[in-house]
Amino acid sequence: MPIDALRAQLPAYAKDLGTNLTVLAGETVLSDQARWGCFVASACAVGEPETLKAITIAAHEAGVSSEAFTAAKTAAAMMAMTNVYFRAVHLMTAPDYGALPSHLRMNRLAPSGVSAVEYELWCVAVSAINGCGACLDSHEAELRKRGVEPVQIQAALRIAAVVNAVGRVLAVETPDRPQFSGF
Repeated sequence: MPIDALRAQLPAYAKDLGTNLTVLAGETVLSDQARWGCFVASACAVGEPETLKAITIAAHEAGVSSEAFTAAKTAAAMMAMTNVYFRAVHLMTAPDYGALPSHLRMNRLAPSGVSAVEYELWCVAVSAINGCGACLDSHEAELRKRGVEPVQIQAALRIAAVVNAVGRVLAVETPDRPQFSGF
């Protein structure tokens, strides 16, 4: 199993991360597609090649549709842009910027081939990795409107946290490996 192989690459000091990977891979509060989409979107956001490769293989083995892969990668790409912009606007003390339209193309915010709930969960996961409170609040509110329980949103956040940590550890432990350069 690719998750076991990923786990095996982690040094002893990151043993808890490996345990958390295994637990989250079997998490049942999300559907398989929602769970593995969170893994894929998070791995894309982190960009560490071994993490992305192992998670992609695991998601394929779990039967995630090609539409879901595309939507998860789209969530990561869109949040890479919007998280930077809206985090900056949120952090700036001048209120002028929040009143201005972003003028950023965001047509891909509408999911294609997946449910809106799945896509929003993936956006929450990536927004957590990218540290955008404004986007976290916006996507979490949309999920709540759609009846998603806090424990399900928490599962997406837990996946994001562990995938982020695994990717960072592997990046530190293999500094001579070329890093993921983008989409």
